[in-house]
Amino acid sequence: MADQPKATERRPRTPLPRDQEGGGGRRPSWRTPRMRFLLIVLALLALNYASVAMLAPGREEPVRVPYSPTFLQQVRDKNVTRISSTGTTVEGQFKKAVTYPPSGKSRTSKTFETEIPLFANSDELSKLLEDNAVTIEAEPINQGRGFLASLLLGFGPVILLIALFVFLARRAGGAGGPMGALGSFGRSRARRVEGGEQKVTFSDVAGIDESKAELSEIVDFLRNPEKYQRLGGRIPRGVLLSGLPGTGKTLLARAVAGEAGVPFFASSASEFVEAIVGIGASRVRDLFKQAKESAPAIIFIDELDAIGRSRAQGASFGGNDEREQTLNQILTEMDGFESNVAVIVLGATNRPEVLDPALLRPGRFDRRVAVPTPDKAGRAQILRVHTRSLPLAPDVDLDRLAATTPGMVGADLANLANEAALTAARRGHDQVTLADFTDALEKIVLGAPRGTVLSEEDRRRVAYHEAGHAVVGMLTPEADPVRKVSIIPRGQALGVTFAAPDLDRPNYEEAWLQARIKVALGGRVAEEIVYGTITTGAESDIQQLTEIARGMVGRWGMSRAIGPVAVLPRDGSGPLLPGAAQTSETTQRLIDEEVRRIVEDAHATTTRLLTENRWRLDSLTQALLREETLDEDAAYAAAQVVRRPAAELTTVAPPALERG
Repeated sequence: MADQPKATERRPRTPLPRDQEGGGGRRPSWRTPRMRFLLIVLALLALNYASVAMLAPGREEPVRVPYSPTFLQQVRDKNVTRISSTGTTVEGQFKKAVTYPPSGKSRTSKTFETEIPLFANSDELSKLLEDNAVTIEAEPINQGRGFLASLLLGFGPVILLIALFVFLARRAGGAGGPMGALGSFGRSRARRVEGGEQKVTFSDVAGIDESKAELSEIVDFLRNPEKYQRLGGRIPRGVLLSGLPGTGKTLLARAVAGEAGVPFFASSASEFVEAIVGIGASRVRDLFKQAKESAPAIIFIDELDAIGRSRAQGASFGGNDEREQTLNQILTEMDGFESNVAVIVLGATNRPEVLDPALLRPGRFDRRVAVPTPDKAGRAQILRVHTRSLPLAPDVDLDRLAATTPGMVGADLANLANEAALTAARRGHDQVTLADFTDALEKIVLGAPRGTVLSEEDRRRVAYHEAGHAVVGMLTPEADPVRKVSIIPRGQALGVTFAAPDLDRPNYEEAWLQARIKVALGGRVAEEIVYGTITTGAESDIQQLTEIARGMVGRWGMSRAIGPVAVLPRDGSGPLLPGAAQTSETTQRLIDEEVRRIVEDAHATTTRLLTENRWRLDSLTQALLREETLDEDAAYAAAQVVRRPAAELTTVAPPALERG
């Protein structure tokens, strides 16, 4: 187990729960493929409508005029050219456009429509029309669109949609994919890097020499496969890289490809799975096909647990689960390698315990390489790699800096070097100094300072809270040394006490875990002693100590009442550990009682310790109120505790006046 630096913090009051506000969902983007497809369809429909409107405008809306006097007067004025009648309804056309009615909502048109009353004399009307040369048509004058135009308007949108789908299907099928019209979806999305283009080598990987040594044989095999094949050796099918996030699994895979000088196909496991069933398996087939054609080559699948989870953990619906089909295809492809095909699959995962056993059997992932958290010497090597391009000041000691970063992995140290460079640039430095590194480390571990203005009373309470953490840590032999105490608000915390060990701790002793609980209780106990009341500022401390106490009881067998039995899951939620007993209600009650007992014993010890050393608590608090931030030497001096290098504590007797 890798040791982690600890920051005991005092957080502000937690707001009361309130109803979740709406509008938190993700809004659809008009750049998504679905929106683009919809816009194309709408544009084609609009184009169809516009073309029909221009080529065949349709039936013009006539102006409706009264029979008398308007119609008869227009006939007498010889402004009517022709008419057509259907029953008593007469449609016609004027020589010049007529506006009717003269005022109000009038319309102007050359076509008109009117009604002939039944009492009108048809003979007189016929004579009037003949005298004024009005043509009487048998067909309607305003017929509207023809058959072709109506067909185009009615079926045009459907024809356009069908043509669009045919175009998309032919385009997808032309991609040569194995799924016909959906072939482009079935092609692998793995990023291919040619052998000469991969610049990362083993010289860029530091702090994990054991892992590099295990992979050196893979590199030699890819360079000289005949060396092993002539003796009957079988090609390793796969190598599983497992470790905590940021330890360098992806970097190691790229370095293997760079050292071997072979094509490198990199893909994330989540890229195989789609909503359409069969797409993931198709992409797996395409990826392995490309790799075999480019052999020798490396296939790298990151976050393998996304598709490689054990199939026994949950049944799929109808046996047609996409993730399971993708996993089955990977198993088939890895089992189907010919013995002379130099293709090696590198998989990376943070959780190897959840992988399907079929993936881990010999013939699939033959090798398992653990990528551990680097030790002190490894962290120093990693810092040297990431600071090669930085102009370092003479006061920067990377070995000393590595000693103050226990538990940090390669990604954390790369971020530290980058933050230090940014801090130096922000301050206008020509070189990156040690102060830039320490401030960057504080920002990463403790959080960035924020401009929260506290009242004098709140500031004093926060100082007592942090001083309580620090004094308990200084006076408890098993606790880690206190490195920094601050009452400057950072992130969500109003104050922070930072502690880290001198050496990496590969294992946790019971006394050290109990010391962690006592230090976490120090802030709350200090408030109880000084103010006689408690606040919500110890929320984070209570969460930490509760998690430690429950781990001691249910995971690590440090309770005589429970014994060495795993009764809690590893991460505090989800299924129990493999082999863990199914707990009964009585056992759960016993777990709660044991957790409470451990915490109450630690609370009593911490209360007694701070009561006896109240003067140290007051002295450190006064120093914090003056300086706001105290480093290791200043904090121990303010509390009048001498810390020896061998983790031995020597306390200085209080002055007579303060002894009281």
